[in-house]
Amino acid sequence: MYKNPGFDPEEIEQLKRECKAERRSFVYVADEFEDDEENENDEHAHVQFVGWQNDKEVVYDALIYTLRLHHSTLVYDAALERLKQHMPDYLPPDERGELDDIDLDAEEEAESLLTEFIEEIEENEEIKVKEHVETDTSFEYGIGLEVGLNKTEINEKVVTEFIIAFNAGRLQLDNTLYSFSTSEEED
Repeated sequence: MYKNPGFDPEEIEQLKRECKAERRSFVYVADEFEDDEENENDEHAHVQFVGWQNDKEVVYDALIYTLRLHHSTLVYDAALERLKQHMPDYLPPDERGELDDIDLDAEEEAESLLTEFIEEIEENEEIKVKEHVETDTSFEYGIGLEVGLNKTEINEKVVTEFIIAFNAGRLQLDNTLYSFSTSEEED
């Protein structure tokens, strides 16, 4: 019995069958936390594929996203930290319970400050990102990967090319540091 089912040969064979049925080298993973509208620009994909580690096959569970999405997430998080310094009692919408009271004036002020902090961080290019692959060997199913790629979208072709290069040990990441701005997205 395997502690991590992503190392179990039966699980690996099952994933290979699913990939073959899909006629791809990977399968998409349905995320219960996200709806299709969140990924309407194809900025990320959650996939599983079979690869190798220490001369043994293993399931890789990969979240692959654009550098623009990664950057905007980091900028938002930094702006939120600044907002919490100015408004220590502020609770972001994703941290609120159903019973939390919402002061509409404070909410409006918080949104305005948050926008201001985001613009300031972007204008000063305080946050820069580069292509990366983060590996989580203590993942609950196989090996977890977080992959940031300098692509405009994460589509089937991008995922396939990544998997081929990754599995062949020929993945070359761009070490250039990039910064993005929200105004570029709106153009």
